[in-house]
Amino acid sequence: MPTGDESLPRARGRPRALTIAGSDSGGGAGIQADLKTFSALGVFGMTAITAVTVQNTKGVAGYEELSPQIVADQIRAVVGDLGVDAAKTGMLASSAIVEAVAGAVAETRIPNLVVDPVFVSKHGHPLLAEDAVEALRTRLLPLATIVTPNLPEASGLAGFRVEGRADMERAARAILALGPRAVLVKGGHLADGDRADDLFADAERVEWIRGERIDTPNTHGTGCVLSSAIAAHLARGEELDRAVRLGKAFVTEAIRHALAIGQGIGPVDPTWSLPAR
Repeated sequence: MPTGDESLPRARGRPRALTIAGSDSGGGAGIQADLKTFSALGVFGMTAITAVTVQNTKGVAGYEELSPQIVADQIRAVVGDLGVDAAKTGMLASSAIVEAVAGAVAETRIPNLVVDPVFVSKHGHPLLAEDAVEALRTRLLPLATIVTPNLPEASGLAGFRVEGRADMERAARAILALGPRAVLVKGGHLADGDRADDLFADAERVEWIRGERIDTPNTHGTGCVLSSAIAAHLARGEELDRAVRLGKAFVTEAIRHALAIGQGIGPVDPTWSLPAR
């Protein structure tokens, strides 16, 4: 049975990361944002596409899911040939795809799984079927190294409304009880002045990770960039707590360098650190 980090050597020392997510035709989120993030952080990126969205900065007009078998086979193909040091999930669309992804991840023993539980788009369009939430909770979260919900997603996973800091701490404990090694409850939706603090929790501690709130309307892809940055740093060999802090710092700069393009919510820029050409 192929494994994520044992059966195949890295190509000339290059870390390898896999994104299991939907395609964003506008390029601001989904696998496009993930691959940009991987490349910016010196990681070789691979994909298992779950769905193709019809999307731009104004919203999601529609999407079409791939078959669960094709999604799972992409994962197996990548792990069996190239190897995977870390992976992240994004848009999974349906319970059948969640089940297929969980099965393939468990079978191939992918290490360092970051689960970004994408429920809706930045514009509020549903990207996960209601009946898929339970599959996410019971099948995928127990395999996760870390899960990175925003407040609405934390509400869906924990089973109660998450609106303030005390709620975030309760939600973190409830989500940890579902089986992931750690959880990062993102505080970007808090009305919290100039702060955008996130709550990190694992079996040993609950800790606030302070962050600067950047004043910009262009925040498309924020969650994708954060989760893929964490995955990239895990692939590079960082310990989880440091990978989270480095991911938080990276996405803060991506937001600071957000692009005012399109007629709607512009994307953050995960290539902010690369020299202009």
